[in-house]
Amino acid sequence: MKRYCQTLELVNDPELIRRYCEVHANVWQEVIDGQREVGILDMEIYRSGNRVFMICDTVDDFDWDRDMARLASLPRQAEWEAFVAEVQGSDPSATSAQKWHLMDKIFDQKDY
Repeated sequence: MKRYCQTLELVNDPELIRRYCEVHANVWQEVIDGQREVGILDMEIYRSGNRVFMICDTVDDFDWDRDMARLASLPRQAEWEAFVAEVQGSDPSATSAQKWHLMDKIFDQKDY
């Protein structure tokens, strides 16, 4: 399994942030199905203020650029991205890589 962690800053507007949380409590099934189809095993998003943090666990042969591009081409994915773009403060046509910032792991307790 591979793990990717990324962060994104939301528009600092309490109503937009509330809506972002609300839509993520009711993600469209086609979006979840698409994530699984490209090899995303599990995804979690956490929020602190207007910053969100995503943990994405994938199959071993997952290639971030290739498989995220494939995900973007699946049914309703573009519609979902446009739907959340307003709250993310990004262009609706922006790719995941243009909005989310991959993070580098700097500590792992199991190494000690």
